[in-house]
Amino acid sequence: MGRQWLIWGMVLLWFVSVSAELGRFEQPINKVDGSLSFLVVGDWGRRGAFNQSQVAFQMGKVGEKLDIGFVVSTGDNFYDNGLTSELDTAFQDSFTNVYTANSLQKQWYSVLGNHDYRGDAEAQLSPLLRQIDTRWLCLRSFIVNAELAEIIFVDTTPFVETYFLDPEDHTYDWRGVSPRKPYITNLLKDVECTLRESTAKWKIVVGHHAIRSVGHHGDTQELVTHLLPILKANNVDFYINGHDHCLEHMSDTDR
Repeated sequence: MGRQWLIWGMVLLWFVSVSAELGRFEQPINKVDGSLSFLVVGDWGRRGAFNQSQVAFQMGKVGEKLDIGFVVSTGDNFYDNGLTSELDTAFQDSFTNVYTANSLQKQWYSVLGNHDYRGDAEAQLSPLLRQIDTRWLCLRSFIVNAELAEIIFVDTTPFVETYFLDPEDHTYDWRGVSPRKPYITNLLKDVECTLRESTAKWKIVVGHHAIRSVGHHGDTQELVTHLLPILKANNVDFYINGHDHCLEHMSDTDR
């Protein structure tokens, strides 16, 4: 959907308010060459099992080589059904005790996935988890400004109508989301406003669900209809997601 790129760098963190509803986190570049680097991981919280520990080991090696500034998580942070509470041991067993490499002791920015909404979704948003592990920062939707790049994190799970109409055997935690339609409408307005006003060289959007995918879940039609036109209209360079457990790189042939 945009240019191919590689950006390297080192960043710092603090929080400031913005006029839009989305919180903004500033991370100035402090590398001499003015570049930026970060890692992206998704669908990972398995208490170290299902190859999570092996992937974490490789992330540590790559993170050191690239001198990363932060890590992005695209959601489904804790399987199978999110966290049960702020005190759920899965947080440390799946996060703190797994990503132990020195290079990964940086800020982690996370959004919620559909599996996270099946548990206590608000537990992952709690400041208490940041006290347990200062790397952790998870919000529904927010902005990271890294000077070269502005990264907008979007809460995509509420877009998917099936989770509301046919949840099967799952129970979703929709606190803070219901009623759904006004929530989505306001979120789209905030995303559009942020992208329209952005002066960053690179505009990146992160969400859990794929917009387009050739994987198991396929396209997310609600995002194709509502989010994709906003990304195109505002010249977004990348949309990064998880959900489908495969590696895909898709380009937009219309641009």
